[in-house]
Amino acid sequence: MSDITPRVFSGVQPTGNLHLGNYLGAIRKFVALQESHDCIYCVVDLHSITAQLVHEDLPGQTRSITAAFLAAGIDPKRHIVFNQSRVSAHAELAWIFNCVARIGWMNRMTQFKDKAGKDRENASLGLLAYPSLMAADILAYRATHVPVGDDQKQHLELTRDIAAKFNNDFAQKIAEAGLSTPIPMGEGQTVEGYFPMTEPLIEGPATRVMSLKDGSKKMSKSDPSDLSRINLTDDADAIARKVKKAKTDPDALPSEVAGLAGRPEADNLVGIFAALAERSKAEVLTDFGGRAFSEFKPALADLAVQVLSPITGEMRRLLDDPGHIDAVLKDGGERAGAIAAKTMADVKQIVGFLG
Repeated sequence: MSDITPRVFSGVQPTGNLHLGNYLGAIRKFVALQESHDCIYCVVDLHSITAQLVHEDLPGQTRSITAAFLAAGIDPKRHIVFNQSRVSAHAELAWIFNCVARIGWMNRMTQFKDKAGKDRENASLGLLAYPSLMAADILAYRATHVPVGDDQKQHLELTRDIAAKFNNDFAQKIAEAGLSTPIPMGEGQTVEGYFPMTEPLIEGPATRVMSLKDGSKKMSKSDPSDLSRINLTDDADAIARKVKKAKTDPDALPSEVAGLAGRPEADNLVGIFAALAERSKAEVLTDFGGRAFSEFKPALADLAVQVLSPITGEMRRLLDDPGHIDAVLKDGGERAGAIAAKTMADVKQIVGFLG
């Protein structure tokens, strides 16, 4: 019998500056989950080279993401914070999953199609196999839950497919090794297997924060315009300037949520305010309905500064002490590695690898 510990896993790539969308859509959720779950949070530096092999300062970017985790309130003593490349099990298990997954599964991944664009023949093999590595990230720790945005749901579904195929293909070997455990499949049903069917955790009013310059596009670290996003490293003046320049429409804010339909920029700004204030959009519109953006934007800027400034200040303090950040990552890597090593020992036994 191989019991599965309820566990959360999630990661953030060290590419570009973390922004408001990363905070509201992921990091703040990571902090909240600490109170109810055993959590492992990873800076996924192996993933960062799938689309951009050479980085100007990958160590600095890795430390910056770690600083954001810590500054936002993630506790590296109670939970685990580490960078992916410290634990070789990620790459080792990913290779096995490359052999479990089917090429057709990978070809259906919409993110590969989006990132590869028209020149998919020139995309790296790593970019195509990205979801297999993501499955290894999660299942190396046999994580039961992953907080994900809508854009990652398909990858998590693939993780479940890989886990199910592994469990099915090696069912006899898993049983012979005494590593079988009941795997919940939903609606009270279970099957015997080794890897869990990892569940997504998606909730909150702003899991998808859009660009300040285009309400139809997600806020992104890779957008060439810095005015499209609020970075976690922005000072109060930069935040106020970006909110002031954010795209809107000429109409006043509606009094009800239904009035935001067809107004993506208005919907985005109201959603950001709601998420920062931890209120509903309806409550925000109760206060601001009928008022012009010239009145709403200063209030939004003040709220953003109020919420983000303490995080920004703590990030800067932490980044001034890279030795401390490196010690956190080293400790987290050792603790994560111990968990993943047990999984890899089991998997090698199941597959039939000697040694």
